[in-house]
This record gives sequence, C-alpha cells and structure tokens, in this order.
Amino acid sequence: MAGEKDAVRARRLAALARTGLSASADAGMDRFARLVANVLDVPVALVALAEDGRQVFPGMAGEDLPWSVSRQAALADSLCALVVDSGAPLVVSDARTDPRTLSGPVVTHLHAAGYAGMPLTDPHGTVLGALCAVDTRPRRWNEREVQALEDLAAACTAELRLRIVSRQAEEARAETAALLARSELVLRASEVLADTAGVEEVRTQVGELITSDLKPVYVGFSLDPAPRPGRARGLARAHAQAPQVDPEDGAWPTARAVRDKRLVEVHGVEEVRAAYGRHAAARWESLGFASMVCLPLAGTHRTLGALALAWDTEHRPDVAERAVLYAVSGYAAQALERAQFLDGRIDVARRLQEAMLTDLPAVDGLATAALYRPAAAQDMVGGDWYDAYPLDRAPCPDGETATLAVTIGDITGHDMRAATLMGQARSMLRQADHDHPDGGPATAVQALESANTALGLDLSGTLVHAHLAPAADGWTLTWTNAGHPAPLLAGPGTSCEHLDDHDLLLHPSLHGRPRTQRRLHLPVGATLLLYTDGLVERPGQDIDTGIQRACALLHEGAGRPLEELLETIADRVAGDAPGDDIALLALRVTHPPHPPHPDPA
Repeated sequence: MAGEKDAVRARRLAALARTGLSASADAGMDRFARLVANVLDVPVALVALAEDGRQVFPGMAGEDLPWSVSRQAALADSLCALVVDSGAPLVVSDARTDPRTLSGPVVTHLHAAGYAGMPLTDPHGTVLGALCAVDTRPRRWNEREVQALEDLAAACTAELRLRIVSRQAEEARAETAALLARSELVLRASEVLADTAGVEEVRTQVGELITSDLKPVYVGFSLDPAPRPGRARGLARAHAQAPQVDPEDGAWPTARAVRDKRLVEVHGVEEVRAAYGRHAAARWESLGFASMVCLPLAGTHRTLGALALAWDTEHRPDVAERAVLYAVSGYAAQALERAQFLDGRIDVARRLQEAMLTDLPAVDGLATAALYRPAAAQDMVGGDWYDAYPLDRAPCPDGETATLAVTIGDITGHDMRAATLMGQARSMLRQADHDHPDGGPATAVQALESANTALGLDLSGTLVHAHLAPAADGWTLTWTNAGHPAPLLAGPGTSCEHLDDHDLLLHPSLHGRPRTQRRLHLPVGATLLLYTDGLVERPGQDIDTGIQRACALLHEGAGRPLEELLETIADRVAGDAPGDDIALLALRVTHPPHPPHPDPA
C-alpha cells in the first residue's frame, strides 16, 4: 500500500513539474480563481496544487489573503489534501463543524465555513490539487453551484493537461534532437575514423567527436604500446594528466575496463578511494574530476587499451549515451588497430631511411657535417637523403683525381615506397661511381637513370651529385644538378653564392637526355651547403625567401663549427615543425690536402 502511495506521489510531482506551476502567481490560474469567485459569489477562490509537504496557490482570488505573498501553506490536514487523497469532490456546508475539516490552513487562517473543492487531474487521472470555493459563512451549496464549480474545474484541468502535454512534447522534441545528434555522432565517427592514418590522428578525431556532444573536460586513450601474447603490458599515457597504469593492477578505472572488458564508471573521490585506494583518490583530486567513464578498446585479437572520458561535475551517462560511447569505442578500436599497423610500417620505413644516412668519412683538408630532421607529421615518410663516400682516386678527364663523392637527393613521395626507392637510388649511384672510375658525376647520374629504366623502378625526384678533387690551394668541385634546389657557397671574404645551373629532374620519361656537369674551385675557408626543399619551402612563403635566409646564415656562420651552423640554419629557416623532411650536408675547406706519399716502387 505504501509503495502504491509513493508511486502516485511520484507521478503527481512529475506532472506538477511539467505544468511549470508552483508558489508564484500565474495569469491563467488567477483567471480561473476569479471566475470561481464571481460565478459562485464567494470571497475567496483558490487553485491549490499539492507538492511535497506543501500546497501552493498559483491561482488566487480574494482580498487580504494571508498567503497572497508566499502563495503556499502546509499540506498536512488541509482541505486540498483531502481532495487529493480521496480523488473526489469535497463539499461541506460548515468546515468548522464537519469532522473531516475541523483544522487546516483554510479553516484556521481564512475562517472558512462553506467549502467546495473539485479535483484537478493530469492526463492519466492523477489528482494534482483542487479548484476551491471558500465562503466565510456557512453555506448550503445547491446543485447549480456545484455543477458550475465542476465545469470550471474541468476547464482548469484541461489547461493543466495542455501544459503538461506541451511540456512533454518539448521534452520529446529535445530527446529526439539529442538522439538524432548522437546518431549523427556515431555516423560521423564511422566516417571520420575510417579515414584516419595514425594513432595521433585517431586520438584527435575521437576527442573532437565526443567533446562536441557530451562536453567532457577530458578525452583520452590509454594504449598498450608493446603487446605480448596472452598479456597486456603497461598502458601508455594518452594525455599529460592520464596516469600510466598496468591492466593487471586495479588502481585506476582504465585498467579495470581493460581487465574486465566492460564499461567502468566512477563518481566522486569516495568511490575512487573505496574501489582503487588512497593513492588513486589523491590522483583523482589532483586532476579535478567528478565523474569518469572508461570503455575497453576491443581489437580483433586483443584489447588495445581503454577510452576514458571525465567531467568536472557529476555526469551519469544514460542508456543513449552509453550506446553512443560503445559505438564510438568500437570504431576507435578498429581505427587504432589499423593505425598501429600503419605506424609500424611507417616506423620501418623511417628506420630504413635513417639507415641510409651513414656516418661521413674523414677527409684530409675538409670538414664535413650532416643533419637530418623528419617532418613534424609522424605519419609522413620521405625520400630525402644525403651521402658521402670515398672514391678510388679515379683520374678525372682533366687529369685531377677525385677522392670524395657527395650527394643530396629527394625521391618523389611521402610513403614507404619513396623511402625504399631512395635506398635503391643511393645504392645504384654509389655503384655507378665505382663502375665508371673514369667518369664524372654526370656519368654516374646517367648510369642511375639507365638502371631505373631497365629495371622498371619508376623512381623520380631531384638530386645534386658532386665529386671533389684535391687542388694545390684548395679543392675542385665538379657537380651535376638534376632539378634540385641550388647548392649554396660562402667563400672567404665574399657573399653567399647560388650555384644555379641545373638540368632536368630524374624521371623515366626524361631518360636519355644529356646531363651536364660544372666545375668550381673551392679555396681554403669556403663552405658549401647542400639541402633538400623541406628546408626552404613553407606554406605562405616564397621558396626564394627561404633560400635567401639560408644563404645569409651560411655567410654569417663562416667561422662556426659546421654541426652548430646546420642546427642554426634548420631552426631559423624551417622552424621547429617542418612540413617536410629536411636533409642538410655541409663541407668546408680547412686546408689544402696533403699530397700522397710517393710509391716506394
């Protein structure tokens, strides 16, 4: 019985909340009270609604009423409570003598005698209150008066029901809009995450998707960076504030979500302390979270980690939100699995690329230095490379003997294939130099092009290939340029010079075109800079501007160590987030090379 009463009370309070009425004057309800007072010729008329522990009067007519300001009174033992409890009209001639109505605020404060009250109900028949006519004198209500009050109560009930239905319609529209928005979120997640290429991109997209709808203050991944069969290792931090937790240790909700493979919720520091211990509670308080929801990221063969959301105020996801979060975590797991595979391939390509960048040989009379910086985008692998290697003292056509070959190059593309072709081009160019000891750099590049065509490698790109030969007072530089940015030369006492002459780039369709080479004397103190276009190309900036800045820095740094000079040029010209890979190779003539020892034979 008590349970049924509690259910009725809950329905009444919910319906009253939807009417929007409480202890404040309402024009519509005041109008009904005035109608009752005029039609029945009574000094007081009330629209009384039964809230929790009190009755409120949004409609009131009568002069000098004690509740005209507060518009409320206690509900217990009131005449309104009798109508609400019985669900039937209450009509009494003298409330002061009727055993049902001896006390109550209407009788006590208004000195009520005659009273008639009709129930006001919601669309389901739940009694919300009463429309009351109060006379200060005993009154025998005739049938016409009772019928009139009943008709007015029916009209007032219709008004209350209209307000309830209107509010329900608004709530339904809002709920439909929210469901539509969440359906669109799931659809966007399926579309956006299908196109992600790396873990960081997945992390960013998931954060943007969820934050726009559910408004958490934190969205992050805890991922296993190095899985082993049968066991997940420590979760890597997905955010500066996301702690690293081993899945086999239940010290944080993300770990429990991974271990139990289910959604985990926690609300408030006391729940954290009870479930995860005092250290977790201290961490929770330092982060400023009030609620956290964690979901496992279920991959094809293993759980990849957990998706975590946190709010700085208490937030308990409803059924619709849980469904959205499960859907997003599923799409995120698929995207992460694909991204980790791609990141692994990209890592292999980067290792291959870096393996091609060997140590520079020591050469008497020359100082050398090189610098390689990958692009800021971690998923971009390029075909940039530099190389320097000794030659077998092959005599040049002019009688000089070249002792060093240097190359700077950039194979077209930003993927694993570009890195692979770069390695092949580097090896073939080295082979060409040693297979043609009597040729110059142009001969070696033509041999590379012939091999490219014969083997069907279809590589394309740009490069500068050069041979250096010792001279009496310095070195002789012989080079060929296949469409590459011009090398820069800063000589002692002179401004920086662009070595602009170049031929067409490397491309299978251009095979057979003649290659030219040029010669230049490098005196003691001269510094030569070879570089790839990632150094000087920036969005919104003309490439010539970057070249001029690099040239000026090269000239200013004539007396600085080469390693330090290259770092400065890369920092100031390309910045700390280059959009493309950067390869730099610098040579400085320190002194004329020593002549070789004569052959004792």
